[in-house]
Amino acid sequence: MHIGRLDLNLLRVFDAVYRTRSVSRASEDLGLSQPAASQAIARLRLVLKDALFVRVQGGVEPTPKAQRLATAVRLAISTLENALLEAEEFDARYARRTFRLHLTDTGEALFLPRLVTELAQIAPGMGIHSSAVPHDEIAADLDNGRIDFAIGFLPMVAGTQSVELMRDRYTVLLRQGHPFATRVLAKEEAATKLSEIDFVAVVRPHSETMFGMLLPGMEQRVKLTASHFLALPDIVQGTDLGVVVPRRIAHRFFFPFGTYETVDPEFPDIVVSLHWSKRFQHDPAHEWMRALLMRLYAEAPAPSVSGV
Repeated sequence: MHIGRLDLNLLRVFDAVYRTRSVSRASEDLGLSQPAASQAIARLRLVLKDALFVRVQGGVEPTPKAQRLATAVRLAISTLENALLEAEEFDARYARRTFRLHLTDTGEALFLPRLVTELAQIAPGMGIHSSAVPHDEIAADLDNGRIDFAIGFLPMVAGTQSVELMRDRYTVLLRQGHPFATRVLAKEEAATKLSEIDFVAVVRPHSETMFGMLLPGMEQRVKLTASHFLALPDIVQGTDLGVVVPRRIAHRFFFPFGTYETVDPEFPDIVVSLHWSKRFQHDPAHEWMRALLMRLYAEAPAPSVSGV
């Protein structure tokens, strides 16, 4: 028999009759009339070509074929019920799941410590896998589930659901005692006079574009390009090279390890957003994690820096 010929609702009646050994009690459990339950068993008998249940004193008893079917039917119904219950309810305290995030190296430093600490307290069975995905692959990876969320300044990522988490602002860092720092300049004048400084730049999918926007025409002043931020504090401290970085990165990677002069022209805000796929918009686990990320990071003010 092909399963396509079977009305799966009949199996619920079969399971109830098998458990209660009574058509009337089964109908009560299922909220059906007794004639409706009897008709369901009659239809199932025709499809399966077996009596399934025979009348005995005080109720019914299953046939050998019904006994063989009963375990599989109960398992199938239980599996479906559990899946539906899990889809409706999500208890982070007992969930075991790994969420996959797109974060850069600096994003990991800014976001992961607080997130992992929070999960250890409220969802100890959850894990985090972080990696940097090429920006032109982020939307597709979100849709196909290879990553669950992408966090960062991602203006080039389109076609996703997103919410703004926070804003940041670029600043220019120079070593203490840098010749440029000895001059007192208004912010609007500082932006033009920065053309006198040589820079180190971090190569990222959007960094070169942003550098051109922030300091137009100054690409020729870039004397060193690097892939990561880790070496930059020592380089800036030991040379006259400047670096353009978001304030949060300055406070996380630079200020704890040295003293710097800052130049703070009126650069545009950086919008840091949380991205996810519409496909998982109503998944309870995704909803829970989105709420947690927004609670931890949304509207966090950008740290202030003192300008030259």
